[in-house]
Amino acid sequence: MKLSARNKLQGKVLKIDEGVITAKVVLDLGNNNIISAIISKDAIEDLGLQVGSEAFAIIKSTEVIIGACCDCKEDEHKKKCSCHG
Repeated sequence: MKLSARNKLQGKVLKIDEGVITAKVVLDLGNNNIISAIISKDAIEDLGLQVGSEAFAIIKSTEVIIGACCDCKEDEHKKKCSCHG
């Protein structure tokens, strides 16, 4: 498998939750790290995915945004803070 994406995480399929057209595939990356993706049921079949099989999470993105909760103490600020919904 050759890809231009540089963010490739190897893991084992932990769970597959099938819907009507798509399914959520959950990969165990080890060290308590889990990642999931929604893919088509056709893709699951084409890839031969099943619980316990080796698979890769391949992340191709132009942007990654990271956030952290603030230490809100004032009620007025909490109304504006996205950490508190």
